[in-house]
Amino acid sequence: MRVAAAARAGSVVVFGSLNVDSTSYVDRFPLPGETLASTGFATALGGKGTNQAVAAHRSGAAVRLVARVGADASGDFALAELARHGLDVASIAAVPDAPTGVAQITVDASGENTIVITAGANAALTPELVVERHDDIAAADLVLTQGEVPAPTIERLAAACARFGTRFVLNLAPPIDVSRGALAECDPLVVNEHEARSVGIAPEGAGSADDWWGAAEAAVGRVARSVVVTLGAEGAVGAAPGVSVACAAPEVDAVDTTGAGDGFTGTLAAFLAGGAELDEAVVAAVAAGGLAVQRRGTTDSYASRDEILQAMEDDA
Repeated sequence: MRVAAAARAGSVVVFGSLNVDSTSYVDRFPLPGETLASTGFATALGGKGTNQAVAAHRSGAAVRLVARVGADASGDFALAELARHGLDVASIAAVPDAPTGVAQITVDASGENTIVITAGANAALTPELVVERHDDIAAADLVLTQGEVPAPTIERLAAACARFGTRFVLNLAPPIDVSRGALAECDPLVVNEHEARSVGIAPEGAGSADDWWGAAEAAVGRVARSVVVTLGAEGAVGAAPGVSVACAAPEVDAVDTTGAGDGFTGTLAAFLAGGAELDEAVVAAVAAGGLAVQRRGTTDSYASRDEILQAMEDDA
């Protein structure tokens, strides 16, 4: 497959959650009622929307993140971290009566994780905010959002993108109840296996990569305009009218899977916004995910566009 080294830098508007992650590293997960000592601890920028915005920026897109923080120390920390990553924070406002969102994460020795999220200021991402951002939506190549945003806001975004002819990408993570009309506008709908089943996308067989490939193809035009299903260590599959792809994940030593799916989705959005076809964007996103799991943390684990392109060439 060709590599999109010469693709233009597309513009991506992300309506997304912003959290501060508090991560404890442990040898194993605690049992109910059990107390364990951690082997390490880190505080970092997080939230699926923010993670995906940073990944899209690292992948070469011009990114505008529309998000909300609390008027607290965590919000100050988040804004400083975004500035360190080189993102414009002009579209991020502080909510005076809510805390900045937080994710409490535990990562075991194998790199697997558990996550508990408190929405906080993220609940202020209302449908009215979409109307305020119509000009940004109309000017963008692609709008990206996630299941951590309230469902009415997702539905208003889908309608606005349809009105302005802007590509709409939804990562339905976590799975929430979104209208079928909004799902039908997704190009693509990005889901993992559990999230796919929640919207009626399921393989006919035992759940192999080939089975999911067929399920993605069958969902095109029935559930969404195009579909991408992430399969963890098995890679990802995707389908759009006239295009389909199954991409195996590279064999790597994973140290932390936290945020790897967001790295995948942000990279996918950046390459699509830059003019890549769905099959090539999926290959780039799988390469980005493979690089991310080899580093600890979330946003600091995301690879640059040059690193992603090199990984694609190495795996070609």
